[in-house]
Amino acid sequence: MENSRLVRILKTFTKKEVRDLRKWLHSPAHNQRVDVLHLFEYLIEKNRISKEKYLAKEKVFPMIYPTETFDDALMRQVMHFLLKSTEEFLIYQELVKDQVRAKIILAEVFRQRQLTKSFQKTIHNAKQLQENYAYRNHRYFQNEYLLQFEEYNYLGGLKRTVPLNLQKVSNSNDMAYLASKLQISSIMLSHQAVFKADYEMGLLDDVLKYIEQKHLLNIPAIAIYYYSYKANAEREEESHFFNLKKEIEVNGKLFPVSEIRDIFLLTINYCIDRMNAGVKSFIREAFELYRKGFEAKILLDNNLISKWTFLNVVINGTLLKEFEWVEHFIKSYQCYLEEKYRENVVHYCLAKLNFEKRNYGAVMQMLIQYEYDDILMNLNAKTMLLKMYYEQDEYDALESLIGSMKTYIQRKQVMGYHKANFTNFLRMTKKIIKINPYSNQQKEKLRKEIETVNPMISTEKNWLLEQLNKL
Repeated sequence: MENSRLVRILKTFTKKEVRDLRKWLHSPAHNQRVDVLHLFEYLIEKNRISKEKYLAKEKVFPMIYPTETFDDALMRQVMHFLLKSTEEFLIYQELVKDQVRAKIILAEVFRQRQLTKSFQKTIHNAKQLQENYAYRNHRYFQNEYLLQFEEYNYLGGLKRTVPLNLQKVSNSNDMAYLASKLQISSIMLSHQAVFKADYEMGLLDDVLKYIEQKHLLNIPAIAIYYYSYKANAEREEESHFFNLKKEIEVNGKLFPVSEIRDIFLLTINYCIDRMNAGVKSFIREAFELYRKGFEAKILLDNNLISKWTFLNVVINGTLLKEFEWVEHFIKSYQCYLEEKYRENVVHYCLAKLNFEKRNYGAVMQMLIQYEYDDILMNLNAKTMLLKMYYEQDEYDALESLIGSMKTYIQRKQVMGYHKANFTNFLRMTKKIIKINPYSNQQKEKLRKEIETVNPMISTEKNWLLEQLNKL
């Protein structure tokens, strides 16, 4: 039972949602089975839902049916009905969350029932809610279209001489499509760059031309995703990024937190790409986006931080020597990491912080005896050790570590890009060790090789060039 859909869903409920679901289940309109109520109360009481030892069917059954012999079919049945009622509750909660759309649906019902006065009052209320809606994202334009279309359906049922609002229907439909198309296209392009997918963008070229010809970049829902797409499509043209950054600063408040979070992450990903291309100014740009995002609680998703975002923040901050802020971030935000990742991530981040502060003794103590659950974290930790061994002339330990890292990469079947990146780094490090430090010709040849090797992230490339310069 612990792995059932029912348990997985209920584990996500807040205290308020639990209270509201209880009221829902007590209503005969939504549930008429007492055993469903008993199962719900059993799971919720004393937080049994989170304790695997209380979730075996054989243990739960007598709490629901104290006078009956265990019956697996009956147990599955009561679980099914509680799941069904819970899902209906979630659907209802989601529908009423959007008050504008809820009013439009109600207006449609009144129109179909030919309740003219009720329709007129409801559609008027929907328009007021729409006008006062806090956001101006794609959902706003979708609701505007639905509202205009519902009014058209009403007007179309009146006398033929009544003027119709078809132009408003068409205009709002265009805006809804443009905003949605740009949003999904921007996300697709970013995803394509990371996962090497090959997406067909459909009508996007025509959409971009239309927006430019009609001067629609004064609409935030269009401008933000237009510049986001253009920045990722034309990475060398950095003006798109700065236009996007300005739009976020001026109009970010017009988007719900969940959406502005995605916009922040798309923008940060662009910065990371430019950093990897060797454009150092984007280290600061990414850092400021991270700092603003966390100060405004934008980058928290369901009160959680992904481990990769956490790691990227620390890496980015240490590159800029923002050690005090990074230390504060680790201490203040580690509680937002999923518990199963927390120890590993915090340990790695503290090692990274001490490494960049050149507290090599402390870092070695932290890393030598520690094995991370994540392959990439392990390789990055070993890379820190490699750099320390090299800088402290520990060549025997260095040679041994290079060999063990090569074996580790082969054994763990590291993903394509990361495998090539680490393999290239080890290969270049090996060449620096073996180069004749008095041969300018050899050094110049190796310099060009390091500068052109691909793939290799810029931080590792810069470290290699730095060591070569010291020879």
